Amino acid sequence: MTTARVMVAGVVVAGLAAAPAHADARRSAPAPVSAPAVEGPLPGSVPGDPSSPDVRDTYPWLSAGGDLAARGYVEQEFLLSGTADAYDTTGRPLASDVPYRTRIIVRRPALQAAFNGTVLAEWQNVSAGFDLDALWSPDQITRAGYAWVGVSAQRVGVDQLRGWSPARYGGLDVTGGGRFTADELSYDIFSQAAKAVRARGGKAPLGRSTARTVLAVGASQSAGRMTVYYDAVLPRIESVFDGFATIVGTAPTRAGAEPVFQVLSETDVRSPARPPDRDRFRRWEVAGAAHSGWAGQEYRRPLLTRDLGQAPEYACDQPPFSRVPLHHVLAAAYDHLTRWAERGVAPPAAPPLLFNPDGTKARDELGLALGGIRLSQVAAPTALNNGDNSGDLFCRLFGTHIPFDQARLDQLYRHRALYVAAVAAADAHNLRQGYLLAPDAAQNLKDATGVEVGHRAEIASPARRTTP
Repeated sequence: MTTARVMVAGVVVAGLAAAPAHADARRSAPAPVSAPAVEGPLPGSVPGDPSSPDVRDTYPWLSAGGDLAARGYVEQEFLLSGTADAYDTTGRPLASDVPYRTRIIVRRPALQAAFNGTVLAEWQNVSAGFDLDALWSPDQITRAGYAWVGVSAQRVGVDQLRGWSPARYGGLDVTGGGRFTADELSYDIFSQAAKAVRARGGKAPLGRSTARTVLAVGASQSAGRMTVYYDAVLPRIESVFDGFATIVGTAPTRAGAEPVFQVLSETDVRSPARPPDRDRFRRWEVAGAAHSGWAGQEYRRPLLTRDLGQAPEYACDQPPFSRVPLHHVLAAAYDHLTRWAERGVAPPAAPPLLFNPDGTKARDELGLALGGIRLSQVAAPTALNNGDNSGDLFCRLFGTHIPFDQARLDQLYRHRALYVAAVAAADAHNLRQGYLLAPDAAQNLKDATGVEVGHRAEIASPARRTTP
């Protein structure tokens, strides 16, 4: 497989399924989670040379794009080391005190006063063969003051790092010297990363800031790993996360003390059978959104080109990458999950996507999915955006985006004011329901009025403008 085809910049549906935790795990006292040794921050920043033998001339893998300093943020990388316990996917302990060494990448407010107190600890996705910042959404995360921490917990990602920059990452190992190659140490490593970000002072990853709430977040394959963690491993160990967000992937079935928020794109909802909401579980489904949509792809494209030398190309059967901004919904979900973990205020319920009697998704005459959370890009559409596609490689995860022609736009909106009003009405509804935050609604309105081009790429230039 060529490098271009491996560079998936998206995330892949997990095949992991957690078995119920053994009864003896519930009876025994929780094992304490060790605090790892922390080294750093490591020197080196973009621009640099990953192959340099001097770590000061290297830089972090997938170092953030854009100007973090202008947002009031810093990016720092730390090494974590210690000994971890090994578990299989049923939660059965396999070994204790296995040496490991890995890294975390931290993006946080530079000023202590700007930190909102919540850490989004992301189990980095490795489905593309490397660590992927699948849930790093700079606009939403930085404006709210979250700290984001990417955790390298799995062998595939760490092995790629070691080869990419030997001087920076050559000493990393999450296999116990090759003893555990199926990520048996990953669960305890992820726990220990949470312990590390709760530390204060000295070389603590958050500097002088204090983490009031630490949320475990993971997308797709990582959501699958977190499902195993929650269902099978967590009953055995000290609880170090305050809440869990499983995004575009599986969710735990165990009823635990820590709240779980599952957010799915249209791509990920393949059956009308779904678990009900519970006291500590919420599930949202977003109409028109894709498992790996346009916003994340566009953000990561130049970073992957910089770090791997080649941008990915895909041959999909339909024009790929839904423009429905799932990250808008995630921003609202993180705020809800923080309140849920801190104050016990549960998020609102959301309507499910609708299915036909034959088990297919129900759609309107435009081909748009019915039901679910309906952002203005679906409720006031200027294009067909859905979660389906097929063709080369991972096309099935990208959804479809087909701008409407002018005749269709004229049919939907006799003049532009009607379109702008429809966007405003849809966003007002989603704001009231708690599915959208005010800054994203404001951006949608700017996009609709043409004041500022943003997530609706079909109006990216006057020459290509297809909005009414």
